[in-house]
Amino acid sequence: MIKAAHSLLVCVFAFMLFGATASAQTRGGEWFSHWPAGASPAEVGKRVAESFAARPFEFETNPKRAVVIYPEVIAGYGALTVTRLTGDTNLQSRLVAKFARFLTPDGGQRVSPKAHVDYRVFGIVPLEIFIETKAETFQTFGMHFADEQWAQTTPDGITTEARYWIDDMFMITALQVQAFRATGQAKYLDRAALTMAAYLDRLQQSNGLFFHGTNAPFFWGRGNGWVAVGMAELLRALPENHPRHARILTGYRTMMAALLKCQGTDGLWRQLLDQPDAWPETSGTAMFDFAMVTGVKEGWLDEKTYGPAARQAWLGLIQHLDANAHLREVCVGTDKGQSREFYLQRPREAGNLHGQAPLLWTAAALLR
Repeated sequence: MIKAAHSLLVCVFAFMLFGATASAQTRGGEWFSHWPAGASPAEVGKRVAESFAARPFEFETNPKRAVVIYPEVIAGYGALTVTRLTGDTNLQSRLVAKFARFLTPDGGQRVSPKAHVDYRVFGIVPLEIFIETKAETFQTFGMHFADEQWAQTTPDGITTEARYWIDDMFMITALQVQAFRATGQAKYLDRAALTMAAYLDRLQQSNGLFFHGTNAPFFWGRGNGWVAVGMAELLRALPENHPRHARILTGYRTMMAALLKCQGTDGLWRQLLDQPDAWPETSGTAMFDFAMVTGVKEGWLDEKTYGPAARQAWLGLIQHLDANAHLREVCVGTDKGQSREFYLQRPREAGNLHGQAPLLWTAAALLR
């Protein structure tokens, strides 16, 4: 009798454990499968990652550029995550080699030592390479950026590199989260969560969205995209019992609900999110799609509400992918503006890495 009861308990426990795991793996399955020809995340991710692997760094072709720049870093991070999830070891090896040059004395001269979030974020790539290959030289290299970022802090414990620009909500948190993933040390999550909560308290508006800056009261698409991705990446790693988890999850859900209201019928979001007559912009759309796909798969968002929106966004993005695997309608790099016209008149490019990178991130999110 005792033996039978024990066996029953084991079976019940196994059902609960594996049933829960299966549920987590299949969230959004109704919306994140059965893709039209050419639209599967694995196929799109492969095309875009190959395009990046073959692309020279800008300092190799532009004499005015001395160092690697953050769009190249975030695209490299996206390409690496896609290869990890698809098991494409050949492409992974080529991407590792592409960045291994920066570990040499000569290559190191192409990495900026400046204490600035746009340069510190470089560390996410060597840390991703370490996570995938266990090559400790990459871990050591990447951890330097994460630790140096906290070498000087304000009285509230936040890095002095914090500018309270919405871009920082990705640049800072992504690096510190990668440092946690590479080491398992909770202090890196604590740093990211402390910073994110402070930014949410100061920058999130009553409608759930974010101004480009305190002196730029415009809901710029890609600027808000940095926030959405930063929160989603942090929440993927942050334990539910962390003291700042609830605050960040609330900020994230509030933003996602706001984004639902301003998604276009084509699946895309606009250059200015609250302006229906603004042009559809793809880099911000890809960032919001990443955040929504991740939220559905992690169980933070209702899949029947957000699953269709995320699918529509992905299919809308694919319509703007050309034969060279270049995403069209990407806003170029943009500083804070003082008028609606400033944002609406920004140039658009095909293949700009500000768009290639989040398209890779979204492919990875759909593959997880």
